[in-house]
Amino acid sequence: MIPSVFALHSRLKMQHLRLLVAIEERGSLRQAADALTLSQPAVSKMLQDMEDLLGVALFERHARGLRATRFGAAATRYAKLVFSDMAGLRDELVALESGKTGRVRVGAVMAPTPGLLASVIRRLNRDHPQLEISVQVDTSDVLMPLLERDQLDIVLGRVPEGWDSASVDFEQLGDEGLAIVVGQQHPLARKRKPQFAELTRYPWIMQPRPSPMRALLDRSFEDAGVAPPPSTIETAAVLMTTSLLIDSELIAVLPESVAHYYAQLGALTVLPLPLPIKLGPFGIITRRGRPVTASMSLLVDTLRNSAG
Repeated sequence: MIPSVFALHSRLKMQHLRLLVAIEERGSLRQAADALTLSQPAVSKMLQDMEDLLGVALFERHARGLRATRFGAAATRYAKLVFSDMAGLRDELVALESGKTGRVRVGAVMAPTPGLLASVIRRLNRDHPQLEISVQVDTSDVLMPLLERDQLDIVLGRVPEGWDSASVDFEQLGDEGLAIVVGQQHPLARKRKPQFAELTRYPWIMQPRPSPMRALLDRSFEDAGVAPPPSTIETAAVLMTTSLLIDSELIAVLPESVAHYYAQLGALTVLPLPLPIKLGPFGIITRRGRPVTASMSLLVDTLRNSAG
């Protein structure tokens, strides 16, 4: 029988959690014992005590050592979150001691990056110059696992289809359509009414599967009853995309705000052919149950005020 939360609080020790991570990383009790500078009998007893406490088998033996059961994999995942939260606590204490506001790690999809997020970061940098902000721009399917592993504090994006939404909190900020873009010298750049079928005659730059934007684009070709382009380059990087469009016959799709931002810079042309399907709404995504730091609150509040 799985013990109560009170029993876990009172009997589960940090050394138990260290052992879980050490076994997963090294695959054997002997090597885990070496990593923890303990004897093998001591770690064997520690593992047995932990399995007795939890009432389940955490690891099973195989030819090369130990393999986590589904219970062991779950317990190890939570052990890693505990250590990650402790590292976050230390980083925040060090920042506060040195007079800094703190540090926040944000992941963002393309759509809100050049407008909303850039505006928020400029504002925070002006009002809170000691706040450290790290930004990773990628697709939601890449960012969400980083949030789950506590490698990001906040994601400004979408919850991917099929993701366990019970593990996160989502606060919608906006939605956005997509724009088809080409280089300024592209044969279609000056055509007044290009047809969707014409687009498949040229090579494309697409986001890798299973990103939401790629799924939407695949569905757009299917709905239009035309075959997808025979030649594609896959990248989620905006800089790579805009660089490839210059002096080429490549076609790409970008969120409308990103497309118009680069069009104003003279880096590309937006075709007068809007895609009928919109991306799902984007918003603030945080891990449910995770302690909210002062720096996270500062970023979230500024995002809300700027989006409103």
